[in-house]
Order: sequence, then structure tokens, then C-alpha cells
Amino acid sequence: MASSLAVLISLVACAALASGVAGVRVELARAHSSRLVGDALRRDMHRHSARRLATSGDTVSAPTMKDPANLGEYLMSLAIGTPPRSYPAIADTGSDLIWTQCAPCSDQCFQQPTPLYNPASSTTFSPATCDTSPGNLCSYNYTYGLGWTAGILGLETFTFGGSSPANQARVPGIAFGCSNASSDNWSGSSGLVGLGRGSLSLVTQLGADKFSYCLTPFQDTNSTSTLLLGPSASLNGRGVGSTSFVTSPAQALTHYYVNLTGISLGATALSIPADAFALNDTDGTGGIIIDSGTTFTYMVDAAYQHVRAAVLSLVTTLPTTDASATTGLDLCFALPSSTSAPPAMPSMTLHFDGADMVLPADSYMILDAGLWCLAMQTNIPGLPSILGNYQQQNMHILYDVGQETLSFAPANCGTF
Repeated sequence: MASSLAVLISLVACAALASGVAGVRVELARAHSSRLVGDALRRDMHRHSARRLATSGDTVSAPTMKDPANLGEYLMSLAIGTPPRSYPAIADTGSDLIWTQCAPCSDQCFQQPTPLYNPASSTTFSPATCDTSPGNLCSYNYTYGLGWTAGILGLETFTFGGSSPANQARVPGIAFGCSNASSDNWSGSSGLVGLGRGSLSLVTQLGADKFSYCLTPFQDTNSTSTLLLGPSASLNGRGVGSTSFVTSPAQALTHYYVNLTGISLGATALSIPADAFALNDTDGTGGIIIDSGTTFTYMVDAAYQHVRAAVLSLVTTLPTTDASATTGLDLCFALPSSTSAPPAMPSMTLHFDGADMVLPADSYMILDAGLWCLAMQTNIPGLPSILGNYQQQNMHILYDVGQETLSFAPANCGTF
């Protein structure tokens, strides 16, 4: 099955490269919930605890936005089939499979905001086969930290871009998951688009050497920004920092690892052990990945405790409060009222190998119903640390897979 699937993906990539699309833009926007912090944290913990370290001139772009119901996720808009049926999907750099629910669907299907895609109603759908027998369909059962989905793989034409046909690009032969059973915790989306390094990801299937996004602020559920895949994904000018990706271990080829060497709060460098975020080449444990599908940042405890202590030492005018039952976060302060402004805090700097990412206070502290909390947590020992999307807000980020570099610069993503 593995060898047949490799051939399938090779054919898909060739089809994408030959499609001649001049460019595709996909909007991104933020999810929101009245129980924002606690629900996002619970989704993160499920995702994190279940995580197992287990060249073309074309550009594809997709509009993306924050999902009002899906808590800490960002959604991208795309369309599937002929005629094209639009659906919003979670944009996830931490996984590979592209999937949506398909009709007919079993009892194990979730409510979604768009009608189910029906392959029988599309003139461009074909099932994928995984060996020499034409009748042997490729089935999958994909597990995430936040849920699972199962179905068969198919090939279909995907449409990217805005509502105007002039701004759209249609790409045939994309391998995707046609799910007929899923867990029920994907509310606000109709599926997921994997942007990882694996063969089934959208990035790989389009043959995109690079892609970029700019995530709108966490509390902003109205603005949209753009995900670009291909040559138009670029980042130039002043304030751009670049760091090399760390080679992914065999146990986790999907993920984008980076080399985080230290953290500062204001002008103070924290006494974090030099090897705190090091990747163990022997067993693939440790390291730190950047992930658009996880909300908050998770650190090895040796690093997190230093960050926590530094924040605690600076907030002297507010009492701490145990809000773990409602927020799931470890360090929270009680504001005088739900409308009170928090005190000023210095920026936090993440020191990567060759570049510094500077986070303003509202990218590492979060306001929620009269609470002001550190939007970071300790991670599970052995699993990678994660740079979550809350820390990536208002940051233009470029994944240059061809050059194996991650570049970033501060930006007003609501106007991107």
C-alpha cells in the first residue's frame, strides 16, 4: 500500500505542477468562543497529549479567517469538486491529510456549517486505489489530538481563491480524504487542510517550495488574511528574521522543527538551560515545532518555570488567582473588573538560531472575563515543545521549504 500511495502522490504532484495556475489566495480568519481560553486550552491538551512523534512558477493562495465556533483555530476557505462546493477547513501545519465529510455519512458525523460534499454529484471525483487491484480503495483512520476521522482517499479538483472566477485557480487531481465517520469536536469547520511536510499535505501536492500566512489577532473574529502557497509567498524588507529548520526526526517527518536557543523578558535573559529545547537525534524526543493548529505555546518544564517566574515577578499590582478550572492555564491574575486594563508589560523575545521573534505583551498574556493569564503552559515530557498560533498572531510567517528556513516579521495581519 505504501509504494502504491507514493506513486499516487507523485502523479498528483505532476498534475498540480502542470495545471498552470497563476496564483491562488486563501483567506484566513480566527475562531472565537464565549469560553475562549478554557475551551482552547482543553483542545490543545487533547491535541498535545495525543501527539505521537509518529518547482513550479505557480502560486496558490487561500483566504483564511478565525472561526467563531472553533475556538483557537484558523480556518481557510476552499472549494471542492465540479461544480465547486465551498467549505471552511482548519489550516494545520502540524498534520498532512486534506479531508472533508462526504455524503452519505454514517451516524458518526459532526454538524458542519456547509452541506456535505457528495462525490456522486461531482464530475471530477475519482476514488484512489492503493494496489494493483482497481477495486481496492485507500482507506484511512486519522487520529489528531482533538479528534479522529475515517474514510477513503479520492482524487478531486480543488478551487482556491476569492468569489470572482478571475481570482480563482482550479487544481485537478488533488488527493484528499472523503470522511464518512468522525468524532464530534470539529465544530465551526467542515474538515481540515494539512500543511505539513508529508506526501498528502496540500503543500507537497502542489509542489510548493514555500508558503506564508499572517494570523489575525486572537480576539478579532471579523478580519481575514491570506495564506499563499508558491512563489508569491515572500517576505522582504526591514525587520525580517530568518532561522533554519532543524531536520525532522524519522518519528515526526510531518513537523517543522526550529532551534530555540533562549528567551528574554524585556532586557532580562532568562536562565533557561542551553539544551532545554534540543532535539534528541537518537529517539526523536524534545525539540520545538511551529504549529498553526495548536493555540497556546507549550514548553519543557525547565523553560516554562523560568518564564512563569519572570512574569510573576513583574506583575506586582494584581493578585494571582487559581483559574485553572475555567481557563486551564497555570498562571492567572485577577483584574479589578472585567473592563479593567492590565498593567504594562515588556515584550518577550524568543531567541532562535540567527533570529529573534519579539512578542508584545498581548501575544503572550491573554485577557478573559476579568482574568489576565500567561498564554503558555508546560508540556508533556518527551513530546516536542510547540510554538502555538496565539504567539504567531500579527506575525507574517514564511515557510521556505526549498531553502529549509522559517522567516518572520511583525505585521498588522488584519490589513494583510
